Amino acid sequence: MITTAMDNPDTHSGVSNAKLGVWLFLCSEIMLFATLFTSYIVLRTGASSWPWGWDALNVPLGTLNTAILISSSVTIVMAYARAYDKDVKGFRLWMGLTLLLSFAFLVVKGFEYHGEFAKGIWPSTSLFYACYFTLTGLHGIHILGGIVVNSSLLYMSFKKEHWDNPLFLGRVEGAGLYWHFVDIVWIFLFPALYLL
Repeated sequence: MITTAMDNPDTHSGVSNAKLGVWLFLCSEIMLFATLFTSYIVLRTGASSWPWGWDALNVPLGTLNTAILISSSVTIVMAYARAYDKDVKGFRLWMGLTLLLSFAFLVVKGFEYHGEFAKGIWPSTSLFYACYFTLTGLHGIHILGGIVVNSSLLYMSFKKEHWDNPLFLGRVEGAGLYWHFVDIVWIFLFPALYLL
């Protein structure tokens, strides 16, 4: 059995410092998005009129992005499983697919934004679009953060010393936790903005 820094409890909580740090960071991110969602709900319920998401936004592109992110959740789990087994080629394949799906999400979102800008729709167009661009833009920044972390892990996988270091698997696990958080945020964003 492979042990990692994430597996070795070195805090009084019985959870490793690395895993505890990732969870605390994710808690702060949950508070950020919870505040934004709450603000969105307050603004929407207080507005005299509010457009339906399916009338104002491109639902097919939003649905495609949902499928892309759900698929990326599967690929990052597979990347972790391959890293756990020290299957270098398998890890590179699945992490590469995760990165490919990440970029695909941003490309689709770019087409969606471009279509809105071409119609003269900006964050200043209405309160609805201000909320839409703020929430999806911040989510996009989190996707970029995941791309940076996952790219660095893929780069590290080409150096043998990282495979011999038990911290590498812990880093992959931490990146996976973050990526699942990003996916879950979108699972809430998509229906709230596009379908309601």
